[in-house]
Amino acid sequence: MKQQLDQSSKVSMDIFEKISGHEQVVFCNDPSTGLQAIIAIHNTTLGPALGGTRMYPYASLEDALEDVLRLSEGMTNKCAAADIDFGGGKGVIIGDPKKEKSPALFRAYGQFVDSLNGRFYTGTDMGTTMDDFVQAAKETNFINGIPEEFGGGGDSSIPTAEGVLYGLKATNQYLFGDEALAGKTYAIQGLGKVGFKVAQQLLQEGANLVVTDISEEAISEIQEIADSLQGNVTVVASEGIYDADADIFIPCAIGGILNDVTIEKLKVKAVVGSANNQLKEDYHAKALHDKGILYAPDYIVNAGGLIQVADELYGANKARVLLKTKAIYQSILEIYQQSELDAITTLEAANRKCQQRLEEQRSRNNFFKRDKSPKWTFYK
Repeated sequence: MKQQLDQSSKVSMDIFEKISGHEQVVFCNDPSTGLQAIIAIHNTTLGPALGGTRMYPYASLEDALEDVLRLSEGMTNKCAAADIDFGGGKGVIIGDPKKEKSPALFRAYGQFVDSLNGRFYTGTDMGTTMDDFVQAAKETNFINGIPEEFGGGGDSSIPTAEGVLYGLKATNQYLFGDEALAGKTYAIQGLGKVGFKVAQQLLQEGANLVVTDISEEAISEIQEIADSLQGNVTVVASEGIYDADADIFIPCAIGGILNDVTIEKLKVKAVVGSANNQLKEDYHAKALHDKGILYAPDYIVNAGGLIQVADELYGANKARVLLKTKAIYQSILEIYQQSELDAITTLEAANRKCQQRLEEQRSRNNFFKRDKSPKWTFYK
């Protein structure tokens, strides 16, 4: 019996060590709907935690926990960098979004979100849609990123893509002395919600593309657009994107793709994309730096969607969202300049900026004291 208790204690301590940098981690289980989820709240210095919820068929509970911990920590930096009064949080639902979704599952998830009483606001992410969270919002007011018909800001991939384009323009300005997107070649990994919009806009601007995606439909659609614009698109296999002859690599799919193997293959001058947690480990920022590849920290580049969903909580305003998203251009330039000035990686420069804001605002935010009544009404 003692041996069993000792083993149980060891497992508990291992979990606490793993989550030691976080304020709160909630495991959600609802057998009637099959819901198994984890909500991680990393830091609420700037305000309540804000972050999307993704649905993915994780191979193990450990994989799901590792993902939600890393993503929620990234959201703290993203909120700080975007200068919005929210902290970092994230949710993951364990399951195949193509087979295991149901309205009841998302209503059950909404009840767990509601139990946190405003410490965590959430909405769509990889594998989930706005319609999913229309269901969740029937159980809680702490949902954002919902359709305009329900009082939300609508598709958050639109400002996310805009932010990527501003990041690309800032990078071109820094590297080439001209922010123009035309005439350059961009290698895009992933033609999903964001990647497709970025690709379409780049073609309209006169850029050349190298693309890869697991969806043949997405590939066909972007080729049709290229043909209509007399643009140039080269399709490569998934691994071929890393050694593509291009000026800038744009990761818009999964995270962790910049690692020892892929960085060695890269021929580009810069990496500017929307995928979360592109670096497998933080030291890979140094590997890119040493290779002479400029890295735009992903949590700054992809902040457009976050800006929109945060804006909903004050009453959706598209003009305000676009104005704040445009600031990504200057933020990226400042990070590049600070990195060069201090002889540090761009990731270090960005993290320092975020830490400085956290320290400055530690006792200044009053979001929790504000009226948090919902800005929309559902017929329940």
